[in-house]
Amino acid sequence: MSAHYQTNIGNLIVAMALCVASIGSAPAHAEQKPLWEAGLGIGTVMFPDYRGSDVTHAYPIPVPYVVYRGPFLKADRDGVRGRFFNSEYAELNVSVNATVPINSDSNSARKGMPDLRSTVEIGPSLDWHLWHASDRHVKLDLQLPLRAPITVEASPKPIGWVFSPHFNLDIIDPFGRKGWNFGLAAGPMYADRKYHAYFYSIANEFATASRPAYEANGGYSGTQFIAALSKRLPKYWVGAYMRYDTLTNAAFADSPLVKRGSYLSGGVGIAWMIGQSKIMVESQD
Repeated sequence: MSAHYQTNIGNLIVAMALCVASIGSAPAHAEQKPLWEAGLGIGTVMFPDYRGSDVTHAYPIPVPYVVYRGPFLKADRDGVRGRFFNSEYAELNVSVNATVPINSDSNSARKGMPDLRSTVEIGPSLDWHLWHASDRHVKLDLQLPLRAPITVEASPKPIGWVFSPHFNLDIIDPFGRKGWNFGLAAGPMYADRKYHAYFYSIANEFATASRPAYEANGGYSGTQFIAALSKRLPKYWVGAYMRYDTLTNAAFADSPLVKRGSYLSGGVGIAWMIGQSKIMVESQD
């Protein structure tokens, strides 16, 4: 669930959608719902240039609301995914994430260094259904996404891998508030040396008196805690999320580019419904 930027609106939309839509829940039984629903609205996201940066920006962004309930491809509160298998105990999905580009000249810690390209991450996620209440209004999953990040440029380059196992607690109608969905997610992050080097290494040619050369190692990348709240009303959808990120003991924590060991980020959005399919399908979202 990363969110990170310059003014690349397309990637900011992806970041907002992934963060706000990443935590969802399911009702007690299947219902007949439209095959697809679509809406569009506005929102605001706020986050640092990269994890550990002391430069934070807030951006107004368009917020797309898309739900697709196909037999294989699905897009809903649990994100955009292809479902390879689904059982009472586990399912295998596709996990997608994105970061946005950084103009190094606008970030004092990176000034004089190459800009950071936007990245797209994609890979499988094995999701284990650990527990659910008898009415399925509360459920606890263990999600194990393993993604391969690729830079977005004329000649895309792979930059290693990212593994972010986390527990995901979903609650429908929390605190007796019907129609609301609340979720909590928490877990560590891991990445290889190549991924950490992309964000935190400093080559000799870019070293200065206050920014010595540094070579990042792979391993532990810190821990994230996310809370999200949303509600789908007949004519519109509203949602918000907040993320706390700590880099204590991360493999790159001593990089001169890391200026903060922890931070908060978040976003809010509203989308108005544009249309929906006349075809109805059985759904548990």
